[in-house]
Amino acid sequence: MKKTANRPSKQSKPIVNQPTNGASKKAIGAIDASRLQSFQSDFESRPENRMALNAVAKTSLPNVSLNRQRVVENNHVFSIQLKSGDATSQNASGRCWLFAGLNPMRAAMIEKYKLDSKFELSQNYLMFWDKLERANYFLESILKTVDEPVGSRLLDYLLRDPIQDGGQWDMFVNLIRKYGVVPKSIMPETESSSATRWMNHTITHKLREFAAELREASNRGESKAKLRARKDEMLSIVYRMLAIHLGEPPKRFDWQYRDKEDKFHRIADISPQEFFKKYVPYDIDSKVCLIHCPQRSKQFGTVYTLDYLGNVIDGEIIRYLNVELQVLKNATVEMLKSGETVWFGADVGKMMDRDLGMLDMDIYDFSSIYGIVFGLDKASRLDYGHSAMNHAMVFTGVDLDAKGNPKKWRVENSWGEQVGDKGYFAMSDNWFDEYVYEVAVDKKFVPKNLIKAFETEPVHLPPWDPMGALATKR
Repeated sequence: MKKTANRPSKQSKPIVNQPTNGASKKAIGAIDASRLQSFQSDFESRPENRMALNAVAKTSLPNVSLNRQRVVENNHVFSIQLKSGDATSQNASGRCWLFAGLNPMRAAMIEKYKLDSKFELSQNYLMFWDKLERANYFLESILKTVDEPVGSRLLDYLLRDPIQDGGQWDMFVNLIRKYGVVPKSIMPETESSSATRWMNHTITHKLREFAAELREASNRGESKAKLRARKDEMLSIVYRMLAIHLGEPPKRFDWQYRDKEDKFHRIADISPQEFFKKYVPYDIDSKVCLIHCPQRSKQFGTVYTLDYLGNVIDGEIIRYLNVELQVLKNATVEMLKSGETVWFGADVGKMMDRDLGMLDMDIYDFSSIYGIVFGLDKASRLDYGHSAMNHAMVFTGVDLDAKGNPKKWRVENSWGEQVGDKGYFAMSDNWFDEYVYEVAVDKKFVPKNLIKAFETEPVHLPPWDPMGALATKR
């Protein structure tokens, strides 16, 4: 990667505090007494400010500004509603992308094999392999960047969070293809899978230590072969730590269950890869990842990837096809009409009521509280760091009007049954427009000219690009 120096722009000067000595000149841009008096007078001249102050002083901002009309209109009734299992819970972990990836699979299994609605595939199993693969990906990235100086933006990025919980659709696909799946009863949750803080903390400590060791050994002139031999020893330590926290993944297993008709079934001596191919009715290879990124720095009809962002070295790179919003939305509707749920990524922290289970651009009337208008559009929110794809969920339904246009969407979350409508959310269509960034849909619902574009060489983006955000919200 070409190195560039971080120099200030010639047109801008750093803001510094100017020393003041008695009658010295006023610092340009400082808040002086006259400005402060103007601010105070403006606030006190508006009676509505006092009312807002009194309300917010005793009640949270969301409760004060809740739009009751939207609560009524954006209800949990949908014209198309697919069957799905009971709400799942990622607990105190950032595994939303794994839950969102596995939930469509388990819904298909529940339907086909008449399983109990509480049936789940093991998120813990995939997390074990993701973290081991991600440790390897990190160490390989360190070997690739041994000439980067300490303090460079790239090295800082790599060291920031090398084994975090978050992920993306293509990272999920890589895990499924390589490791398959197992029922949750075969590799159940542990304390550390449900609350990942201490596991991540201790493994991150070792990985940064390993990074320092590899870089120092490279500077001494150690060969790549010796460095990779040492890397394998390092990965063995990471495996040990993961096994202590999460348990060791099964190589082969027996699965027994009773269906809803109380009929007994046994699947014996099968590998996770065989289990996925034989018993999970879900075509993961037919899916493509579409994004809607209206930044001026991006082009529609173009495929993008992120450098240094991934998990499985021998897997597929992250690949996004940037499309117009209506293309993404049409593909999602058609897939739901076909009877298949849809994995998607969004910025879930904006205009959301967790208790009501609502995602709606009009759910809160913040403008009336402050007497101002919030004006950033979708592109500007990405440009200026106010929004990013930080959570993955599943579309399980949509409410269409008489003309077939979506009014609202049914969303399966992974925050347990205590939030929303037993774990499900209602998303208004205007919220979809503003905060949904990507969907994984079947190729047959995407225009053929765009599928052809999807197969072209991707444009490479730096890992800190807004489209490099990982789904990790808990």
